[in-house]
Amino acid sequence: MGRLEKLYEHILMHRSDANVPFDALCALLKRLGFDERIKGGHHIFTMDGVEEILNLQPKDGKGKPYQVKQVRDAILKYQIRIKG
Repeated sequence: MGRLEKLYEHILMHRSDANVPFDALCALLKRLGFDERIKGGHHIFTMDGVEEILNLQPKDGKGKPYQVKQVRDAILKYQIRIKG
């Protein structure tokens, strides 16, 4: 199992939201099919068929816990699976 698959499971299992590397979180969203746009320090992720816009900013190289929760909620709501 690769790094992104492990992170995907980590997020879905509600493990420590405060301990998710920001770069890995962005890579996971791209792998899931999200489009990324960067404006300043904001990484904005959108996807066709997903109503929510995920606006992420790093904090000390990690994703902010509430933003990791937003990612998890979107993955669960839209049943987004990791692409092989």
